[in-house]
Amino acid sequence: MTLRPTDSSALLIDGKLIPGSGGTFEVINPATEDVLGRAADATDSDMDAAIAAARRAFDHTTWSRDHAFRARCLRQLRDVLQSHIEELRDITIAEVGAPAFLTAGPQLEGPVADLGYFADLAESYAWEQDLGVAEPMGIRTRRRVLKEAVGVVGAITPWNFPHQINFAKIGPALAAGNTVVLKPAPDTPWCAALVGHLIAEETDLPAGVVNIVTSSDHALGAQLSTDPRVDLVSFTGSTTTGKAVMAAASESLKKVFLELGGKSAFIVLDDADLAGACGVAAFTVSTHAGQGCAITTRLLVPREKYDEAVEATARTLGGLSAGDPAKPGTICGPLISARQRARVEEYLRLAREEGGTIVVGGGRPADRDRGFFVEPTLISGLDNSARVAREEIFGPVLVIIPHDGDEDAISIANDSPYGLSGSVWGTDPARVQRVVDGVRTGTLSVNGGVWYSADAPFGGYKQSGIGREMGVAGFEEYLETKLVAEPAR
Repeated sequence: MTLRPTDSSALLIDGKLIPGSGGTFEVINPATEDVLGRAADATDSDMDAAIAAARRAFDHTTWSRDHAFRARCLRQLRDVLQSHIEELRDITIAEVGAPAFLTAGPQLEGPVADLGYFADLAESYAWEQDLGVAEPMGIRTRRRVLKEAVGVVGAITPWNFPHQINFAKIGPALAAGNTVVLKPAPDTPWCAALVGHLIAEETDLPAGVVNIVTSSDHALGAQLSTDPRVDLVSFTGSTTTGKAVMAAASESLKKVFLELGGKSAFIVLDDADLAGACGVAAFTVSTHAGQGCAITTRLLVPREKYDEAVEATARTLGGLSAGDPAKPGTICGPLISARQRARVEEYLRLAREEGGTIVVGGGRPADRDRGFFVEPTLISGLDNSARVAREEIFGPVLVIIPHDGDEDAISIANDSPYGLSGSVWGTDPARVQRVVDGVRTGTLSVNGGVWYSADAPFGGYKQSGIGREMGVAGFEEYLETKLVAEPAR
């Protein structure tokens, strides 16, 4: 079977591909502003049907208890997706504006392969633990701890890395025995809808186990937070929306997983290779036009080397022009929408108003008359109190800030409502470790180490979220704990 654009204009509800009650809505190519096609537009009635289907599949089938079957289905889904990888790659580049090189990693191939990791977990996980015999209140008792699926999972995902985030929720949720209702972002409905098409047509996943509801309505996902039939909401997106999800979920006291915003610091110590570190920081913030919650957007450099650091960073940024994401050499593609471009441009205006200097970039590329592009940009002359140093911009914008030694760098890094990620560069292991110990953040790269992996837990401190995604810790977010006690003989 060959995937066609029309395959993405249906909802997956209770094992069936059906039209949206609201008709369809346009899908836009962010690199050209052309209409790619249309996606199914769901309404609250469609979401209600999807939740009902997931509830039935959990309550009235053996899905949650058949670990081997779940593992087989996850591997089957991985294999089906891999058989369509080139079609999915083309669609991902066009819909997301993802640079082609990223589709060989976290934008597509990596998350698809990671489904195998969660299949392995379904088979190898210790679902039961014997606590042995004790005598509480004088009664000789044997205790067992059982791990069981939470139930129905509502997954709400953003547009920046849709495959990675969709599968980081679907994979562990299914492996743990849950059923899922996925509500993807309106900006990137096809990446999810095409997966739904393949699930329906080419896998043995039972009806209702996975339901995919695309919609032009950003607010439709709120139904997953308020509906008592949903047991857990797994949300990735802005901190503001995450707070709303958590508040709504509190009405039924459902579990929440929140992976939210970031304003991560790239700390360069005074014994580091300054030019090399600054070059990496510039490359990182340009990747996928800076549209990543864990991207390091504050570059903290020694004050005595500030001018040198500005020059080195600008040199790299100046060579990373925004361009066609389909071309193999492109690092910085377009922003996702005109709305997001306007947001980034407003922050650039604000940086100038706050007294910052645009060292390089700062506008739309002169050679791009179409597409939602912004040049990779370096802002100097501001401290950590500036709004562009404190607020998540979600664009290719790097703020370079001086620090007065290791402790000051730690203090600046921690002076943020966020704590999602970060990077530390230095040559003295003891000093580097003191910085690692001092920075309050969920992931840290040391001298370019890569923390992203299926088996590595990802998540943040403070307003960057609650819980962890990926790894065993991410898998266990989707489990409940039951203690069983019986007389010991």
